[in-house]
Amino acid sequence: MSSAYKPSRYVSRSRLKVSFEFFPPKTEEMEQTLWESIERLAPLEPSFVSVTYGAGGSTRERTHATVSRIVKDTSLKPAAHLTCVAATKAQVDEVIRDYWAAGVRHIVALRGDPVGGVGTAYESHPGGYEGSPELIAGIRAIGDFEVSVSAYPEKHPESPSLDTDIDMLKRKVDAGATRAITQFFFDNDVYLRYLDRVRAAGITIPIVPGIVPVQNFKQTAGFAARTGASVPDWLAKRFEGLENDPATRKLIAAAVAAEQALDLVDRGVTEFHFYTMNRADLVYAVCHLLGLRPNEAAPAAVAA
Repeated sequence: MSSAYKPSRYVSRSRLKVSFEFFPPKTEEMEQTLWESIERLAPLEPSFVSVTYGAGGSTRERTHATVSRIVKDTSLKPAAHLTCVAATKAQVDEVIRDYWAAGVRHIVALRGDPVGGVGTAYESHPGGYEGSPELIAGIRAIGDFEVSVSAYPEKHPESPSLDTDIDMLKRKVDAGATRAITQFFFDNDVYLRYLDRVRAAGITIPIVPGIVPVQNFKQTAGFAARTGASVPDWLAKRFEGLENDPATRKLIAAAVAAEQALDLVDRGVTEFHFYTMNRADLVYAVCHLLGLRPNEAAPAAVAA
């Protein structure tokens, strides 16, 4: 290969935007892993980092503590997840005000899973927000938050059709959503077809592709089945026979995620949201292949 060869997929740092998702840790060991990951990824200067919120608000305190520490100890911009499951409007509004007081200006607004779990019927709390459009309106009424929402290229598992799902996305936008982040997918054509349909429906906010480097294929496939994301046969074959070979699995995972992201770049995509699973190595490698390089002057997280 000629030394003058330059891949067309390489894009300049100024054109590329990335964001990272983390979840609040349950143990001291997980806490250390989380903050090591944040410290590793912070110099890549993501647009924001999001922190998830457990079903029914089960991680409310841990989510708030993680987000507050990000505000206090790093230069990163946190986006706090928020759901309206099993809570009154007053309780949810209190969380929103607490986030504002902590310096958070970005919320990822989600309806949340049914109390009975995925697959059961969703019922809004009698004194709560009916769903994500109402939650978004409530957030915007309290403060001038940036509001990100979810989007489903293969439709939400509870939606009767993709058109119905896109109608729901439009309701979220009309309520004040400023960005949508997709459920992860592995077939880029699925995302691009979805994007065409969303734009045809008059939705103009960014629809950021969610990318998941496969840390554990079996777990990822199980989660995909619950969330309506398809797992192509070719992906299963990539990981076939590697159940007891974590080192090779990691290499394959990085290659698969990089191939997907680089193909999207070739097709005009310049913004990505990575589901990190609180681990930095695979995400960092993919970002490096995309052309991102750390800004050594960027303050990182304080070690746990």
